[in-house]
Amino acid sequence: MKVKIFGAGSIGNHLAHASRSLGWQVDVVDIDPGALQRMRDDIYPARYGAWDESIGQHVAGDAPVGCYDLIMIGTPPDHHVGLARQAIAERPAALLIEKPLSTPDLDGLSELHAEAEAGGVVAFTGYDHVVGEASSLMTATLEEGALGEIETLDVEFREHWGGIFAAHPWLAGPTDTYLGFWRRGGGASGEHSHAANLWQHFAHAAGQGSVVEVQAKLDYITEDGADYDRLCLLNLTTQTGFCGRVVQDVVTKPVRKWARAQGRDGGAEWRCGFELGKDTFTPDGGEPTVISKTRPDDFVRELRHIEDTLESKSGKTSPISLERGLDTMLVVAAAHRSQAEGRTVRIDRAAGFGPNALI
Repeated sequence: MKVKIFGAGSIGNHLAHASRSLGWQVDVVDIDPGALQRMRDDIYPARYGAWDESIGQHVAGDAPVGCYDLIMIGTPPDHHVGLARQAIAERPAALLIEKPLSTPDLDGLSELHAEAEAGGVVAFTGYDHVVGEASSLMTATLEEGALGEIETLDVEFREHWGGIFAAHPWLAGPTDTYLGFWRRGGGASGEHSHAANLWQHFAHAAGQGSVVEVQAKLDYITEDGADYDRLCLLNLTTQTGFCGRVVQDVVTKPVRKWARAQGRDGGAEWRCGFELGKDTFTPDGGEPTVISKTRPDDFVRELRHIEDTLESKSGKTSPISLERGLDTMLVVAAAHRSQAEGRTVRIDRAAGFGPNALI
């Protein structure tokens, strides 16, 4: 495959390395020549051992257009929708947009979805945890009904964001990036929306359908020029009446990325990074299945999933499909409205993916 990646930051490096690991041709585009140089001289060789001279680098506006199988958007989320719609106009076979899909105002999402469908572009969202090996074991258990009727589901992504800044040493803190601004897609609600997405995915696997109600409590912090939520608590209800809980924060040390499904006949738990480089899946009363992997492995697996999806043409909904990412953005947007208005917010999917979908 021939791929183009927008963004030379941390995600852009991971996507470039994963693409090269699969033998794909790679071009990286950024608006900042300094970011391209930092990728070439610092980030990529520090992470992966050496710069890959086969990777093309282009300043925005000078990159080739219309010759790619897959275009990936790895910029800050407040640029995702505009770049994604621009990418769709190039008519690649597929498009991958990093999470969160957009900002919580949902601006342009209905148009993005319509344009991708009209253009025949298979679009994905970068919630790579749902296609991880350990979470796939949880998914299979739920799909098979091995736990009996599911009674509740809890997912937590609790992680102090000091680890994020340690991986991005060119950033001094939250105000240097979108992470410190919830309206730009940052804060706990955006950065750790993996948890909301994983909850939705497991609910689908259990046959409980899409989220239709969101009751939220967010703890906003406004200081030193930043404006973000450090804690995002979600009570979610699906169209079948099934309910459960999501917790996302940017303050917990040590990290806790965990999910538990409780059924009438037993339960099972998923853990991400319970030890460095190890995920687990553990059914009640059983031995944990330990999956050893690195962070770069997550991106390789994600891109393999995209490649397999394109080749199989099975018609089965991908766990990282654009539609699943759009559903997660509706939950994120509903959470902020729920906090602002002090009430439960309903989601009407028939109204599309814009603000009108929130009731």
